[in-house]
Amino acid sequence: MAEPAKSQLEERLTNLPTRPGVYQHKDIEGKVLYVGKAKNLRNRVRSYFQSSRPHYGRISAMVRKVHDVEVIVTDTEAEALILENNLIKKLKPRYNVNLRDDKTYPYICVKKEPFPRIFPTRRVKRDGSKYFGPYTDVKNMKLMLHTIRSIFKIRTCSLNLNPEPIAAGKYQVCLEYHINKCAGPCVGNQDEPSYDNTIQQIEKLLNGHTRELVSLLEDEMKRLSSEMLFEEAASLRDQVKALKKYSEKQRIVSQDFIDRDLFALSVDREINTACGVIFKVREGKVIGRQHKYLKPIEGVPDEDLMQSFIEYYYTEATFFPEEVFISVMPPSPEPIEELLREQRGKKVLLKVPERGDKAGLLRMVEANATLLLNEYKLQKEKQEEGRIPHAVKALKSDLHMDQLPRHIECFDISHLGGTGTVASCVVFEDGRPKKSAYRTFKIRNVEGKPDDFESMREAVYRRYKRLFEENGPWPDLVVIDGGKGQLSSAVTALKKVDVYGQFPVVGLAKRLEEVFFPGDTDSLQIAKDSASLQLLQRIRNEAHRFAITFQRKQRQKKTLHSALYDIPGVGDKSAKKLLNRFGSFKRVKEASLDELQNVVGKSLGTKVYEYVNAPQPE
Repeated sequence: MAEPAKSQLEERLTNLPTRPGVYQHKDIEGKVLYVGKAKNLRNRVRSYFQSSRPHYGRISAMVRKVHDVEVIVTDTEAEALILENNLIKKLKPRYNVNLRDDKTYPYICVKKEPFPRIFPTRRVKRDGSKYFGPYTDVKNMKLMLHTIRSIFKIRTCSLNLNPEPIAAGKYQVCLEYHINKCAGPCVGNQDEPSYDNTIQQIEKLLNGHTRELVSLLEDEMKRLSSEMLFEEAASLRDQVKALKKYSEKQRIVSQDFIDRDLFALSVDREINTACGVIFKVREGKVIGRQHKYLKPIEGVPDEDLMQSFIEYYYTEATFFPEEVFISVMPPSPEPIEELLREQRGKKVLLKVPERGDKAGLLRMVEANATLLLNEYKLQKEKQEEGRIPHAVKALKSDLHMDQLPRHIECFDISHLGGTGTVASCVVFEDGRPKKSAYRTFKIRNVEGKPDDFESMREAVYRRYKRLFEENGPWPDLVVIDGGKGQLSSAVTALKKVDVYGQFPVVGLAKRLEEVFFPGDTDSLQIAKDSASLQLLQRIRNEAHRFAITFQRKQRQKKTLHSALYDIPGVGDKSAKKLLNRFGSFKRVKEASLDELQNVVGKSLGTKVYEYVNAPQPE
């Protein structure tokens, strides 16, 4: 795909509409990076590219990759919210916060069909059916289904109950009819309006409106009694009795009988994850709890996380309460309020309670969110521990460490007769090299004489001064290639940076493969055939290889620079260009005139070509 000029993106940004809608940031290949919504598309999208409004973390990384922007205009912010949610689910953009359950919880489905069935499912299909849940406690879901089937007469079969086969007498009643659990719609004993009325009563129960349902059934029971229909009235009496018994099992959390949802977050930046919890309170009773894990959350404020959680929930919800209490106010509550107002038909209160019983309720929800997040963290730690190699676990045991050395850094020094001294720092994670984290250092304070101690001190100081300024990530173990002298130099550098004691540091002496600890006179002898010593040797050898390779490259560059400076007209800049392009003096000599001119220009390229191809005197 050909890359359009930068001005083309700028022109697109200038011509964006000022209406509500959804925008999609795309990369050079047309892949969607991020989906968002806006009240004013032009202002929102342009804000990503304004230097006066810097971004951090994942959003900063995303903006650098944006090549094109696509927008979809909507009539209202609520429509934009729903469209945004649907696009995120469909496209799964890399830079959007991901919301997911830790597992797939079941729902109760009221199927969209003639004489609807009611059954549990873990798959939500967008076929017009209604889904109630999810039920985090399967026992509660089974209790609800048992309650429904013991109170109401609904079918459990999967027959096609369209009018034609019923009228044709295609079916016969089953055992459910004979034990008075089904009214027999399959043979025309119950019409659709009567059955749909039963379904509406069941939906009230599923939404937690037990008081309202009991009141309706009691009124109907009195009407039937007044009309001398005592058998039907007795049936309703039994239903009311069963509903009241079920209602007594539900926990009462408020006496005002108001329908409300309570949202709270627990955030752990260390594991880059948050947990959002919602308690559904209907008629003063908690009828269900739902939670989602949000990640990654790097650079995303708590307020934005809350906004994502609430929007995600209400674009899927089938019921909308009178009040919504939240632990932190989202930065843009207007689309949520508009969606709630449209769905409920009147204004829904959205607020952060600060005192009283309602604030206490919210603290209970926050405690649940913290508990779930801690359980999630513990579960992930156990999974990670199960993937850690035996050598890493053995090293923890042999070095008597408090935690697993999953992130190990090792330093080595290399020089040639005291000249061109360099240092290497290699990084191993879970026993494997992480080459993207390797670092090299040109030693500045030592030249002309071999001084491994001072060189080690400088390399360690520079490495951890940088990490101190950036606040990590800190290693679990630092290995110094050498004995007591090198280890002592490293400790001096760590103390100078004021990070000594933040992580263990040991020295590995080559002669007897002894491990030294700071301040200890005697060394630690690890069995030669142990996995832990073999891991230390592998890390030390990798640091040695990397240091020698870097030192050799530096010598080659110096030799090449010296040869290039002999060419008339070649200075630091042009020598660096030739060095970066060709890598060696031999390859400069082999280069064509056009190649040299492309690197350093027509005139100087000609001089370099003539110089390196001039006949050598005999």
